[in-house]
Amino acid sequence: MRQDNDLGSATLKYFGSQLKLFRQRAGMTREDLGVQVGYSEAMIAAIEQGRRFPQQELVDRADDVLGAGGLLRAGGPYLVRGRYPTWFRDFAVMEADAVSRCAYDSQVIPGLLQTATYARAVLSCYCPVLDDDRIEERVAARLGRQELLNRRPAPTLSFVIDEAALHRPIGGTAAWREQLLRLKTFQEVRHVSVQIMPLRRETHGGLNGPLVLLETADRHHVAYVEGQSGSFLVTDREEVSALMQRYGTLRAQALNPEESVSFIDEVLGDS
Repeated sequence: MRQDNDLGSATLKYFGSQLKLFRQRAGMTREDLGVQVGYSEAMIAAIEQGRRFPQQELVDRADDVLGAGGLLRAGGPYLVRGRYPTWFRDFAVMEADAVSRCAYDSQVIPGLLQTATYARAVLSCYCPVLDDDRIEERVAARLGRQELLNRRPAPTLSFVIDEAALHRPIGGTAAWREQLLRLKTFQEVRHVSVQIMPLRRETHGGLNGPLVLLETADRHHVAYVEGQSGSFLVTDREEVSALMQRYGTLRAQALNPEESVSFIDEVLGDS
């Protein structure tokens, strides 16, 4: 794990050094650049010093403002990889360009749907404990992944969430309520489907644990599975097919999206 962190840190420091070089060549101070790209001077300093990962929006704006000719923008994919643990990087890159994504989650609200407060609370519970800077990097990375929700053309996104995740007040009551209210807003998003798997169902297709299915930009299907000690991509066609069938069963067994919103209201009303 230490080696993974060093690789990500080295990538970030190299990008920061290039940003500083282009800024100085343009005759700008950090404050000047911050004004041009819409970020604070402190944020520009943190990025140049290799202490914070920049959002892709900042990278794109800086490339244009500094006349970098695409050299800063070209580093974007490597920054995406660097901000995640090694075992998650390949999946994160595929996810960003996915045509469709389907997932079943049983313990917490899915990362793509999390609020910043909820995400920070989840990451703060990690064991071994993450330091504050690492937590903030992971929060920024998780929120950055949520750009998929607003991408055009819009991907088809399906989430089945176990009822147990709704009842766990991660981050305290206020953070928990904010998170459940955010879940409800996705009823209005046409390319996003949120369904709840009620505890009253005796059995269902997801008892083997969480899973994610991706249809990649080149129309291949892969699966991603996490466990306590790591994760892995599933690319074997027969295995992926079996997981797709399992997810189809899960969706049929869960509450439909309209019923799920009403169910979330009931959970909020009982608090």
